[in-house]
Amino acid sequence: MTREIHGTVAAGFEAVREEFAAFVAGELPDYEGQLCAHVHGRKVVDLWAGDGNDAGSLYGVFSSTKGAAHLVVALLVQDGTLELERRVTYYWPEFGAEGKAALTLRDLLTHRAGLIGLDAGFSAEELADDRVIAERLADQRPFWRPGTTFGYHAFVIGALTGEVVRRATGRTLQEVYEERIRAPYGLDFFLGLPEALEPRFRSVQPMAPTPKQQAVLDAAPSGPHSLTSIAYNTHVPEPPALEDHPNSRTVRAKGPASAGGVAAARGLAGMYAAAISEVGGRPPLLKPDTIAEVGQIHSVGHDLVSRAHRAFGLGFQATAEAWYPFLGAGAFGHSGASGSQAFADPRSGLAYGYTRRRCAYPGGAAPENERLIRAVHTAALAL
Repeated sequence: MTREIHGTVAAGFEAVREEFAAFVAGELPDYEGQLCAHVHGRKVVDLWAGDGNDAGSLYGVFSSTKGAAHLVVALLVQDGTLELERRVTYYWPEFGAEGKAALTLRDLLTHRAGLIGLDAGFSAEELADDRVIAERLADQRPFWRPGTTFGYHAFVIGALTGEVVRRATGRTLQEVYEERIRAPYGLDFFLGLPEALEPRFRSVQPMAPTPKQQAVLDAAPSGPHSLTSIAYNTHVPEPPALEDHPNSRTVRAKGPASAGGVAAARGLAGMYAAAISEVGGRPPLLKPDTIAEVGQIHSVGHDLVSRAHRAFGLGFQATAEAWYPFLGAGAFGHSGASGSQAFADPRSGLAYGYTRRRCAYPGGAAPENERLIRAVHTAALAL
């Protein structure tokens, strides 16, 4: 089936449009998605497909939000406001309860705190509020000895690092992001969506697995008291569906820093372009030493929560090691549960953003990202 592909690509990136069109042709009829990429600060790919979708449509991007959160942290480390080797308790004394007093900010950022959730879980209302998450986690006993290993802090890492930001600056992480990153660049990537922009939001649609795919999902459920269930808050009675999180106006309005962001692909790619490249006459947000620090692998191997091979830098996923080994060493970014993906590859100058409306199977970075990123990366290297 041939479907209309909207948008533009720069000379030399025609194969990316062809790859996007080929992928979209095989998707469900209701597919909506966006693809954007910059190379050395220049937009080279800006494509979208799907009825009712345009380049300005906004989607729930789940954990791709963490990239925005930890770009804020990187800026504050670069400024000297935060110090990676400081204990978290230096900024947030209450955090030291239940054996967490020795944990450093570096360990917290790299998913080594063991503080993946609460024994009793969170309500949907609590997961919308980073201050509440942080307050409740301060008294929680870690699920492993802090600093000894790592596991994905799926719904809470942004609240934990955000509380450090608030204690150090007197401002929320969301406020710092708006002032220093989103507003100056006019990014369509919001940690707190203004009500006036609600008409641009496209509600997240649930995964639509084939019968064979559903059988795989049914055959490997997490136990109700497993680390995975606790981290994803599915151990509570009647856990909400995944798509309920960004589809809540409360979540969109507050923009919790772990998974509550709303973005267009242009916003995702634009943020990472600004992080590593000159954009609009502005110097890169991050200096070379900071770029190297955030992209350096800190936690790698068997992730106790995802039960898979994963790799993290400072808050960001180490994108090449975690997902796409053909990218350059030091690439950093973050995927999202609906299938979104966003990252910067400093060695090639590539900044990439992808969104989709319907949650992808099997969850996390949508499988199509591999072919789309490869096409963009190949074209970027040929420049």
